[in-house]
Amino acid sequence: MLVEREKPLGQLLELTKSVARGRGAIALVGGEAGIGKTSLLEEMRLHAGTDCRVIWGGCDALFTPRALGPIHDMAHSLGDEVKRLLDSGSQPSQLFAAVLRQLETSTDTVVMVFEDVHWADHATLDFLKFIGRRISMLRSVLVMSFRDDEISADHPLTQVLGELPPSRTSRIDLQPLSAAGVAALGAPSGYTSDELYATTGGNPFFVTELLAGREESRGSVPASVKDAVSSRLNRLANSEREFLETVSVIPGTIPQNLLLPLFGDSGETLAMACVGRNLLMQDVNRTFRFRHELARLATLSRISTTKQKNIHARVLDALLQEGPEPTFDQLVHHAAGALDARRVLKYAPKAASNAAAVGAHREAAAHLATALRFIDEAEPVIAAQLYEDWAYEAALALRINDEVLEARRHAITLWRALGRIDKVGDNLRWLSRLHWYRGEAAEAGHFANEAVRVLESTPPSRERAMAYSLRSQLHMLNDRMDEAIVWGERALELADSFNDEEVKIHALNNIGTALIFRDQSEGIELLDQSLSLALKAGHHEHAARVYTNLAEYGVEFMNFQLAERVIGDGLAFDAHHDLYAWTHYLIGRLAQLRMEQGRLRDAETIANGVVKLDRLTLLMQLPALIVLARARVRLGEDDGPALASKALQNAMATDESQYIVPTRFCLIEAAWLGDSLDAAHEHLDALVSLGASQMHNWNLGQLAVWANRLNFDLPDAFLGNLPSPCAAELQGNCCAAADEWENLGAPYSAALSLMHAKGDDVGTAIARSVKLLDPFEATAAADKARTIAQNLGYAKHLPRMRRGPYKEAKNHPLGLTRREQEILALLANGATNRDISEALKRSQRTVEHHVSSVLSKLNVTNRMEAMLRVQNEPWLLPGDVAELFNVVSN
Repeated sequence: MLVEREKPLGQLLELTKSVARGRGAIALVGGEAGIGKTSLLEEMRLHAGTDCRVIWGGCDALFTPRALGPIHDMAHSLGDEVKRLLDSGSQPSQLFAAVLRQLETSTDTVVMVFEDVHWADHATLDFLKFIGRRISMLRSVLVMSFRDDEISADHPLTQVLGELPPSRTSRIDLQPLSAAGVAALGAPSGYTSDELYATTGGNPFFVTELLAGREESRGSVPASVKDAVSSRLNRLANSEREFLETVSVIPGTIPQNLLLPLFGDSGETLAMACVGRNLLMQDVNRTFRFRHELARLATLSRISTTKQKNIHARVLDALLQEGPEPTFDQLVHHAAGALDARRVLKYAPKAASNAAAVGAHREAAAHLATALRFIDEAEPVIAAQLYEDWAYEAALALRINDEVLEARRHAITLWRALGRIDKVGDNLRWLSRLHWYRGEAAEAGHFANEAVRVLESTPPSRERAMAYSLRSQLHMLNDRMDEAIVWGERALELADSFNDEEVKIHALNNIGTALIFRDQSEGIELLDQSLSLALKAGHHEHAARVYTNLAEYGVEFMNFQLAERVIGDGLAFDAHHDLYAWTHYLIGRLAQLRMEQGRLRDAETIANGVVKLDRLTLLMQLPALIVLARARVRLGEDDGPALASKALQNAMATDESQYIVPTRFCLIEAAWLGDSLDAAHEHLDALVSLGASQMHNWNLGQLAVWANRLNFDLPDAFLGNLPSPCAAELQGNCCAAADEWENLGAPYSAALSLMHAKGDDVGTAIARSVKLLDPFEATAAADKARTIAQNLGYAKHLPRMRRGPYKEAKNHPLGLTRREQEILALLANGATNRDISEALKRSQRTVEHHVSSVLSKLNVTNRMEAMLRVQNEPWLLPGDVAELFNVVSN
């Protein structure tokens, strides 16, 4: 009997009705253990209606959860393709896409129930995020139940919940029963309502357990559920009690095939007896489980540690007897419980491999960590591989801490003792990568060099090729392009000899990027080749790296047409493949492009959308932070210099000139705007100390013009083949330089050149500068220009100061009209063309044209990808539009 759950049940049923009308929804059912989440969901299933298909999966409290456990539970309801992909251990992207197709083509409302997601594995959480972000376009309800009192800020589920679309997500928090509700449940029991309420705190499971115990014995009220369960067990026959204590070591369902080897012919009889006593329940698949996890844990707590160990051993032996094949997750769980080192070392790596194959890297690391508990009993070669594998999986699960580095060092020590120099070299390469991800450039360079040195003492190998390519990448990231090309070509030669496509893709990317950043256009062909190979082979992250490098080149080298195309293609690709880390990095480059185009408010809006996301790593956020600082400085905002100082601190941590150089230029510009010559010279000195080889031509050009503007003596090594507009300004032709900047589409740079004009053209040049700056709200530079004009006696040449926001500042960063922004907001909320037509009072033909225009400007092919871009890029919808149509971006 459900008591005081009418409102949450009504909320769930209303969601199924709204979904039937065409828009998907998410329900988060939270509450403490025993509060009645499962009972509520079961009641929802009973009342959902014949046109509503409810499919169910649960997460179990194994030591390490089974990867995609709930999806396996649902497989029979998701079609043959999904079952085949699960059985074959296919890539998550293929499996998730197959489930998505099932939901898209369903004519019924589909309710997917995921129980106890506080125990969910990493792959299941990825799936929930994948479907949750697309729910607006599906005729489905995604229901997740979890213990909200066990979800801390750093729990993996917390991030998933934070990335679900708020406009489609309903929170249903179950509260304890009131005193009246407890009295209603306990009415026939003989308890006083006050006594029962005080003891249970209104928790329905506690109430029913105490009542069940009281029905069998009129003794005193037990102090806890544990005592209530124990009291009931004590009154059972020995055989039934032993049965329940034995199966209590099995989380989740109790497979029928275990009953015979564990209990003989009486196994099923004992199980049904416990069902009859309401201690176990039997589901539709005829498997058994405890009525609640709390009851299982209370039963388990009665058993001594020694007895638990013996029972785990019995269950493990039973699982390995004839019958349906057990999962490796189950085998590891019971082998660890039995302290059976041999079997843990045998099965944990296999369980880890299966978990990793479907993207459950956290669970793979956990299985390997279980094996590491028994490392002293492992053969050296097994121990070395365990350390290596655990370090790899733990790092992928975003745990690049000192423990991971130490595991790599343990692996190196063991492989060296075993004479496996190839393995030593490969682990050194990984140490380099790990230190690079941590922003520890010196250590990254040291271990990259060590990896090359060690691997060159062994026969040629794929490992050596990848070490060469890593060396190339580190040189490229630090603007040592000649060295990057040399090492990349070495990697490419070895990759070709071993026919290793991934190393080839990686090396081509490094070489191509190095070439284009030395202004050699043939690098674009190599990058296109790398991208083509990556797309064909499904190496999505390698493809994302090409988009990112090409985008940076396009912006830095003032090829704005290329930058617009590549950034648009890259953002669409990243959104389609859920490459969130790469998305935010690329958005930073889009913000940089808008800044160079003089669209300072657009740049500020886009960059701030990334910077305010606190879950991003330093490297993911840094390009956007640098742009935000530069935009705020140019807009004359007080916090601009402070943001620039923060950006420099983060850039210095990476030790990469690609971040350090633009940040110091920002601080030089801020110092010039603030008439702080000493501060500007300090940053110019720092740039010179980097060396000319650390900068590409456009960096050198900027350095040269700033040195000239600030009367700083620049060594001749920095004055080589400079870009044309920079060279023109250095020759005193500031108006010609401005013309070239404007032709490139960089009006702010043109204005700065004009402000440094000399001779008879000064008055006209400064007036032209102010005219360029005013429309973009470049307040700081415009004020500087007026001060210069005032000091030189040319104030009368200046245009009248304009006030307030201007039309240019109101433009959308991607050129969406106000109407198109409204259309996008409705699209992101799952609206059909007919819905949009009714909402905006426009014909469906007009709406179709608008939708087509929106998709084109976002560079996406369908509505779902447009919705994903809105979720990834909150700047796409201004706050007033998002609020108007109830769309909130993360």
